[in-house]
Formats: sequence, structure tokens, C-alpha cells
Amino acid sequence: MPNLPDVVLWSIPAFVLLTVVEMVSVRIHPDEDAAGYETKDAATSVGMGLGSMAFDFLWKIPILAVYTAIYELTPLRVPVLWWTVPLLLLAQDFFYYWSHRGHHVIRILWACHVVHHSSEKFNLTTALRQPWTTWTVWPFYVPLIALGVHPAALAFCSSANLVYQFWIHTERIDKLPRAFEFVFNTPSHHRVHHASQGGYLDRNFGGILIVWDRLFGSFVPETDRPVYGLTKNIRTYNPIRVATHEYAAIARDLRAAGSWRERAGRVFGGPGWQPRTPGPAPAPVSAPASASASAPVRTASTETSVTEPAA
Repeated sequence: MPNLPDVVLWSIPAFVLLTVVEMVSVRIHPDEDAAGYETKDAATSVGMGLGSMAFDFLWKIPILAVYTAIYELTPLRVPVLWWTVPLLLLAQDFFYYWSHRGHHVIRILWACHVVHHSSEKFNLTTALRQPWTTWTVWPFYVPLIALGVHPAALAFCSSANLVYQFWIHTERIDKLPRAFEFVFNTPSHHRVHHASQGGYLDRNFGGILIVWDRLFGSFVPETDRPVYGLTKNIRTYNPIRVATHEYAAIARDLRAAGSWRERAGRVFGGPGWQPRTPGPAPAPVSAPASASASAPVRTASTETSVTEPAA
């Protein structure tokens, strides 16, 4: 087993220090247009982070068992060397992009990830607002294990990715130099990701790199000031409700569903999925006797818009 450091554990002092620095800077130089800090919201975010650490320990037991079984079955091996670690970080970031994107477009996965978007604030404590049901993430990394990446090496890369994303949860940093903004995920890009405006929804999924979004058509630059949270905010600081509210909503929708197709859509469709409602059949149109049988008949059409939860 590779002997790799626990990146998250070693980063905790930096997390605390940077959060205190941000709080002081907001207090000394407040920005009236920024979301800023709110005590109950920050406390909820920290509580969700602590709870996530506890639940992650439980989820890792069966996940590690599955990863280990796959690793033992594959004949491939990727060594952990000074030159392979950057490649492993790059590969993990690629699969993180697809995991993150999947957790925005499939409702049962969104039920896990929505926790991270449930705050109407955007500061360094928001980075700590993590879900308690991260068992939905592991399937996205199975290809890496099957290619011979040791589970411990994957855990190291995932932790490094998580630590990188801590500092981008802030309004205190404006746009960075253009070359950096083009390649890496930054506070500007991530503010878009946490925004609830329609044009910003489901955009900027990258972890460390933003180039995946540029390549796969999900990138949007920050222009208008973001409004954070969900399109329909939950208005609660109760950590249990924060962690489970979307699962409860899915259960209510399943009870009310009228068909198996609707049940499948409520679980595996997008967060804003709605069953298709058939419109009334158009009334027959009688053409004048003098009109040609092939003359086109114009009929009215209607459009329905659906508002989806925030990305």
C-alpha cells in the first residue's frame, strides 16, 4: 500500500486560519453587495462538515471493500512515483468532473450533492457544508481502480482535490490573471457554480481544472453578481433536514406518482423533471368548400417552462 499523507487532516489548521482571516476582512472591509457571513448559516456549514467526516468513515468501509476487490482482480498496476502522481491527479480530476456533473443532472445523486448548495451565503465555511450520503460518488471512479490505481492513491488524489476547492469558496478574491483563470478553477468560476440564476445553473463543474468545462461545453464566465442557494431555498439550519430534505421530497413524489414511468423519472430524471402532461386534442377544422384540400391549417401551440433546482 502506498504511504501517502492524509491531505485533509494536515490542511485543517490552514482551513481554520483562512476562515478567521476571511471573517476579519469581511468585518473590517464589508462589501454591501456580497453575501457575507451569518452566524447560524456558518455554524450549520461547520456542523455539516463534521457530520460528513463521521458518515464518510462508515461509507468508506463497503466502498473500500469493493475497490479492493476490483484492484485485486485487475492485472494492471499504476505505480505511485514522483512522475505518476501528477498524472493520477489529472485523471482523478477528470473523473471528478463527470461525477460532479452527474450529481447535478440525476435527481437521486442531486439529493446527495444539494447539501453543498443549500447555503445562501458564499464564504469559506460554505466549503465545509458537505453531504452525509457520499456513497453515491464511488461508481464514477471504478474505471481508475480497474486500470490499476491503488485505492489509497485514489483517496490521496480525491483529498487533494477537496483541499484545493476550499479556497475557491470566497467572494473576497476577484478574478485572477487570465492565464490562471483559463486553466484552473477559481473563486470567480466557482461563484457561478453556486449561483441560482438561470444562466448560471449547471455550469462550471471542474474541481482543480476548469478546462474540462471548456472542453465539454459547461463553462460560463462570471458576469452578473451571483445569487447563491437554490431556486427554492429550504430556509432551515437543522442539519438533519439539510442532509435529507431532497430524499424526503423524492419519497413524497414517489408516493404521489401515478405510474412506474413517473416513479423512474422522479428518481433518475433531472432535479426539475416533470411527467409530460398531454394537452387537449386540437379541435377539427372545417375548411371552406372552395379551399384546396392540401392547404395548410395553422394551429396554436403552447410552451411550458420548468424551473430546476440550482446547480
